[in-house]
Amino acid sequence: MELNEKNIAGVFRTFFGGEDEPLIVCSPGRVNIIGEHTDYNQGFVLPAAIDKAAYVAMSKRDDDVISLYACDFKEEYETTLDAISKSEKHWPNYILGVIDQLQKSNALLCGVNILLVSDIPIGAGLSSSAALECATLFALNEMFDLHLTKAEMAHIAQNAEHEFAGVKCGVMDMFASLFGKKDHVINLDCRSLLYEYIPLDLHGYKIVLLNTNVPHKLSASEYNIRRGQCEQGVEWVKEHVPSVMALRDVSMEMLDKYVLPKDRLIYQRCKYVTEENNRLLHACSDLKHGNVHELGRKMFATHEGLRYQYGVSCSELDFLVDYVKDNDAVLGARMMGGGFGGCTINIIKEEAIQGIIDELVIAYKAATGLPLSYYIASVGDGTRVVSETEPELITR
Repeated sequence: MELNEKNIAGVFRTFFGGEDEPLIVCSPGRVNIIGEHTDYNQGFVLPAAIDKAAYVAMSKRDDDVISLYACDFKEEYETTLDAISKSEKHWPNYILGVIDQLQKSNALLCGVNILLVSDIPIGAGLSSSAALECATLFALNEMFDLHLTKAEMAHIAQNAEHEFAGVKCGVMDMFASLFGKKDHVINLDCRSLLYEYIPLDLHGYKIVLLNTNVPHKLSASEYNIRRGQCEQGVEWVKEHVPSVMALRDVSMEMLDKYVLPKDRLIYQRCKYVTEENNRLLHACSDLKHGNVHELGRKMFATHEGLRYQYGVSCSELDFLVDYVKDNDAVLGARMMGGGFGGCTINIIKEEAIQGIIDELVIAYKAATGLPLSYYIASVGDGTRVVSETEPELITR
């Protein structure tokens, strides 16, 4: 079934009743070309919005009820503005967390009906949760005339993820979803939120996402542990260099002198982040000069760092990267996202994509017992109100 603005509105009216047109907002998932686990260390990232998204249809109510319906799960959830709390169900918390943040400043004066639907694969590392949070927040900002900037919305959505989903994520996912620009990546400074759009010209190559179908549930993984290890490394450096605020400020010389003697594992975690920031800044220069081959080499180096230094890969992710690393049609590949599952991101020559996938489906099944799914991603625009000029939103 293809869902567009008109039939999303129809599903909304069928479920909630009434004849008024709901406000419909689209917020995309994202890929991150390079710069993984650097965002919460106040470093640099290089994300792009993609052509898969979460959609929120919304209308005001004449009471204080928050009524939610998730098309993908065929589930509903209901509460009131003054009784918002974490749900035992997982999906409502992304919406409730956003509303909770706004209620702290008494931003909402009445309840809302919200219908949500998404074609972003859950657990694939494409930031389906951030997309849902940003779609909800953008719609509430429009509906209640809150006059929030996109940067403010990114921080609100991040806080919602921290408090309701229990994941101490950085701001990259939300920022990429909100600020995405077609055919561009975003060089984002996660400390200042200063950013630069960099054209992405892949010269006959495509971004291909290979899904391990190993779900990575960040709140249940070691994501928060890695963040704590980075913070510990910073504290040890800060004892000697008080101006240091985050790993962004730490040099390899500082790590060698102040962290390595205390704990080799924490040293390895911090070393990866420091090296990854440097890789990203050089990768931006590669793109500006049209050198996608050098960008690809850096992607392979990032995977090695995530695998051996940061320790967030898994055997399935490693299999997919190892399988393509000597293929001349593949410029670069690495695991993407929080880790422990999800997707690898690959840059593959367009005419070679199907052949590589056909081989990998068989090899991956034989090696892991799991099915392999894939997505060819185009780089698109960020969060926006949907209009009738966008006819084919979701193919289901």
